Amino acid sequence: QVQLVESGGGFVQAGGSLKLSCAASGRSASSYVMGWFRQAPGKERTFVAAIGSNGGTQYADSVSGRFIITRINAVVYLYMANLRPEDTAVYYCAVLEVGAWARQSDYDYWGQGTQVTVSS
Repeated sequence: QVQLVESGGGFVQAGGSLKLSCAASGRSASSYVMGWFRQAPGKERTFVAAIGSNGGTQYADSVSGRFIITRINAVVYLYMANLRPEDTAVYYCAVLEVGAWARQSDYDYWGQGTQVTVSS
């Protein structure tokens, strides 16, 4: 079992920056892929970014060049810059043991989410 705790959400004006953190605890958490997803009001949850245990990364097109995902062992960070109102969402951290990095149904463990609100 893996437990995930996110932090760092908040309110920011368009063009601003935020850093999200997610700490995973439990068996072998540092050896798995860790990802971020987000769910805007009234919309489905979508992939944002993921990082493997060796540092490889994958980003959604909508955040590429603005967001950076990093990790130190079982703690993953999402640095978000040049934020836009359309980035407003609840951001979820998740752990993937085996599967496609951008497919949320493949992820095995999820955090509770942290709200990010970007005003125009």
